[in-house]
Amino acid sequence: MSEIKHRRFLREKEAAQILDEFTQKLRLDFQKLLDTKNTGIEIAETSAAKIFFINGKPVIASLKDNLVPTLLFDKALALLPKITVNMGAVPHICNGADLMAPGIVKIEGDFNANDYVLVVDERHQKPLAITVALIDSQDARKLQHGKVAKNLHYVGDFLWNQLKKA
Repeated sequence: MSEIKHRRFLREKEAAQILDEFTQKLRLDFQKLLDTKNTGIEIAETSAAKIFFINGKPVIASLKDNLVPTLLFDKALALLPKITVNMGAVPHICNGADLMAPGIVKIEGDFNANDYVLVVDERHQKPLAITVALIDSQDARKLQHGKVAKNLHYVGDFLWNQLKKA
């Protein structure tokens, strides 16, 4: 388990750079998601990730140089394309397994390869994981077997545990 080693506020230039990179990757208008005009952005560093806090809420994580929304960033998650998985796939996803075609029940929204996709369970529609698509949504809808997305951040991982403590 990696503990938070250091937590500090970012300088305005650093914060702007992070927000620009995140906005470009998700193709979202960050200003609409959060009021960042009057608020500083904090960074908490662990040995495995960097977690960015806005208004005290952990909203972005840097995992292996990829900026991803955390599973607690509800406003961003609502805008991501969504894949619903059957309940049999849930324990596998929550143990870090990549998303496989047989577990998919429904795909909502369109995405391209390398886009972020939210994975939810079919019963409660609860967020389970942030994944990066390996293929586009049109091909994923037709696929009967094989990997559809790589799991980046999921319920129960080290980042999730750090977010629950923060």
